[in-house]
Amino acid sequence: MLRIANAPCSWGVIEGIAGERGGYRQVLDEMQATGYTGTELGDWGFMPTDPVLLGRELGARGLSLLASWVSVSLHDPGRHPASADDAVRAAQQLARVGGPQTLVVLGNDPYGDPLRTRYAGRITPAQGLSAEQWRTFSQGANAVARRVRDEAGLRTVFHHHIGTWVETPDETRRLLDLTDPALLGLCFDTGHWAFAGGDPVAGLREFASRIWHVHFKDHEPNVARRSRELGWDGPTSVGQGVFCELGRGSVDFPGVVQALEAIGYAGWIVVEQDVLPGMGTPKESAGRNRAYLRGIGL
Repeated sequence: MLRIANAPCSWGVIEGIAGERGGYRQVLDEMQATGYTGTELGDWGFMPTDPVLLGRELGARGLSLLASWVSVSLHDPGRHPASADDAVRAAQQLARVGGPQTLVVLGNDPYGDPLRTRYAGRITPAQGLSAEQWRTFSQGANAVARRVRDEAGLRTVFHHHIGTWVETPDETRRLLDLTDPALLGLCFDTGHWAFAGGDPVAGLREFASRIWHVHFKDHEPNVARRSRELGWDGPTSVGQGVFCELGRGSVDFPGVVQALEAIGYAGWIVVEQDVLPGMGTPKESAGRNRAYLRGIGL
């Protein structure tokens, strides 16, 4: 049975995008009130860094801690050690509070490169990494995941993401081909996959053996079309609503659920709803997203 979580980014705790940001107690209270049973950690320092306090806060609300995004800079070999340090710090907190099944979610720092930020949603092969850069990137990913395993006992997944060096299905495929399947899995995000030109249901089937974590995000095709026509960058596309509430875009979530069941996925589903103008409070949006998921049997 798939378990449904949310993440602090749905309350505006998100890299690179301005939005509403409540305190962690408000976020956790509203997650519980809208029917979610788990949460990701969010940006380091948003939740308590004292594991005893964090465990108490989560336990009081019946919420499981399941994963944490960690921004890394795998394209820069000089920053590999610091990236690994950040991942291990998060992993040790996850292991203490959430246990051995929790996951570190790596993502190259979003919107850190001007070209990739400008062309998010319409990346061409010529705008990607060179063969040598791919070696650097994949070696860094393996090294970070190895330290997370050795120093915290946890697994690591990589999150393909617009405005980073791994956005498109082809880039995701290249990274997985170059990394150790025993060390690094995939965090599959339905909305980012769709905006990058992929079919989420087909992607789930293709990468079944590497999918250890799943984010549910919808994709508004009309906003995506305008983004391409008008040349919006990644943050502008997000702010204009390219990642709309669940059930209002192009992602076939009933098909996604069927695909997850077919590949035997038994992990968490994490709703990630970017805070957008006009959608009301994050709590209201979280409630609508949870109601939609109940409507499709989750």
